[in-house]
Amino acid sequence: MMKLSEPGLTFLKMREGLRLRAYQDVAGIWTIGYGHTGPDAREGNVISEFHAEVLLREDAQISADCVNELIKVPMKQHVFDALVSFTYNLGCGALKRSTLRKLINDEVPMEVAAASLQRWNKARVNGTLQPVEGLTRRRRLEAQVMTRGVYA
Repeated sequence: MMKLSEPGLTFLKMREGLRLRAYQDVAGIWTIGYGHTGPDAREGNVISEFHAEVLLREDAQISADCVNELIKVPMKQHVFDALVSFTYNLGCGALKRSTLRKLINDEVPMEVAAASLQRWNKARVNGTLQPVEGLTRRRRLEAQVMTRGVYA
């Protein structure tokens, strides 16, 4: 059972950013802390930095459990960390139905698998699926972690 590394956790924090007051993301989803969604993320809610860290670690563990369940082949720590970031951002269902999961389980070259990350750069904005610059950047950085172990 693999666990998210400290560099992986730091990478996740940098990608998500910290917002102590609930806000609506680009898709209109209420979010708080390090990209946490759910009951704690309601209009007007404010949390402490400590609470944000607790939520981050809980959510990251859920994502790590998903990656451990869905990826059936051995992988390097940096590949696992990139997959946890992807899953944290998009949910376990996205990893489950992704070509990325299939490619990794089929043990194709990691560069090929990582290239499929770019398909996941869209969000529904005003009812229309649109590329989002922040997601495009995040997928590029996840691919860099996945293929080279470079946490930028």
